[in-house]
Amino acid sequence: MEEGRTLHCPSLFPALVIITNGSCGALYLPIDILSPILEQLSDARDWYSCTLVNKTFNKAATPLLYRTLDSKIVRKDLVHHPASTILQRPDLAQYVRRVTESGSVHRRVMDGVGKVTQDALEVLALCTSLRSFTWTNDTMTRSFTLIPFLDVIKKLPRPLEELKIRVHNDPDQQVWDELHKISGLRKISIWCMEGPPRVLRGWSERLGPTLTHLELGRCAGVPPTILIAVLMDLPKLENLCLKGAPASAITSILAVLPNLKFLDTEYLPSVRSRGPPQSAKQPKLQNLIVRTSSADYLGPGKLWTWIHELLPGPEASLQSFSLHAFILSVMGKGRVAVPRGVMLELGRVHGTTLRQVLLGDAQLTLADIECMCEMCPQLEVLACCTVVEISKLDSVKKAIACAKNLRTLTLYIVWIPALKITESKSPFTLEVARDWMLRSEDSCLRYIAVNDLYFVGKWVLKETNEDPSIEVEPANITKTTRLKKREKKPEESRKSRREFVVTIDQPKDRWYMRFGSEFGLTKT
Repeated sequence: MEEGRTLHCPSLFPALVIITNGSCGALYLPIDILSPILEQLSDARDWYSCTLVNKTFNKAATPLLYRTLDSKIVRKDLVHHPASTILQRPDLAQYVRRVTESGSVHRRVMDGVGKVTQDALEVLALCTSLRSFTWTNDTMTRSFTLIPFLDVIKKLPRPLEELKIRVHNDPDQQVWDELHKISGLRKISIWCMEGPPRVLRGWSERLGPTLTHLELGRCAGVPPTILIAVLMDLPKLENLCLKGAPASAITSILAVLPNLKFLDTEYLPSVRSRGPPQSAKQPKLQNLIVRTSSADYLGPGKLWTWIHELLPGPEASLQSFSLHAFILSVMGKGRVAVPRGVMLELGRVHGTTLRQVLLGDAQLTLADIECMCEMCPQLEVLACCTVVEISKLDSVKKAIACAKNLRTLTLYIVWIPALKITESKSPFTLEVARDWMLRSEDSCLRYIAVNDLYFVGKWVLKETNEDPSIEVEPANITKTTRLKKREKKPEESRKSRREFVVTIDQPKDRWYMRFGSEFGLTKT
């Protein structure tokens, strides 16, 4: 490695630069210290750059670079697949932990592309430490090509831990028969857009002793009795994501999953809504995500009652609560207004453990926000919609004053203009964001998002180079003073000072913006 070469790692820190010269001690860091540092990178290009630094960096970065393998279709006659590299260097296969294969790649029979499947199978057989396998297919084919991959996986010395199936068309029954022969899985995710819903029927008994994470992308049309019967075979389940299951079945499902900690489900109101038996013991959920995409025709109170059935208490356990009701705003039915009683009950039961409240477009009053901050002293993340008068912007700062541990604040603010003619400029500025972040000496707030603007604050050390100064020294004989000019050494004139910096920008991806969230859309 030549002197003076620099290594840029933007995915670790925006301004991280490692200078690789002869006097740089970082080049000789032990491998057990260097590896955790490089694991913080997220871009394969950065890991590739690390492999070029020296032997130590190469040894630490190579396992990370080949930890995940996937393919990419560049154009109709060109496919980039890592199989060619692994076949040339079989020793790299020992580092592979996750593999993603696409049916759209392996169904191709063009010249030079048809061999990709055979190469991929040979490489998969070399991945003796494989933990996760993902199969995706956005074509109309029935995923017959998946069967050879399953045959190889079943012959690996180490049982597979995670399996993801994300396809458009439902795979053929022969494919499912082969899938049902796999055991020892800890995580399963199945998303099939077309065909009959797959809910592990006939497979759950084999998976019961090990399965802890489950995602079922289509449960619509499946009788609740079948869902409950399947999930009863999975007593170790800790993480559950269900799409399309009726709300009346969710409470009964929880009664058969005593170890469940994470639940992501939809609220699909049904005519009959019955809770679990009185003697049933509900699991202590730590993370609850509720998604609703239609109005509750039985009344909005049914939604909140149903949520409380999922979180009965009396022991506090919930750490994160998320409500996604964005479709209600888009359909012109107005935002969901969360009743104060719901937040009071949530804070009363789970106030000591609750750290995140993500309500999206759901609306809270400033009084509700203040109440939430008081009842949940550990609150770190808060996201909701609220209404604020332009002339009373400080009322938001007052509402969050008691949230000492708040780190992230996301608000969709509907501004109420003070005058009949509103200005087009938002009253929320960088100075306001800085004032909120430094509202107290122990404030932890470092991220604020307001509508389509976000603000990030952090403490930084800045070095200042002082100019040669003029010092005043007392005279020994007279009472007068004399001026003496003395040049300071460079190291003496260089000082570091702590400064709080707030940056402001507009996100490039603005898909999350809601109707009525921009300034000036609400008029008096």
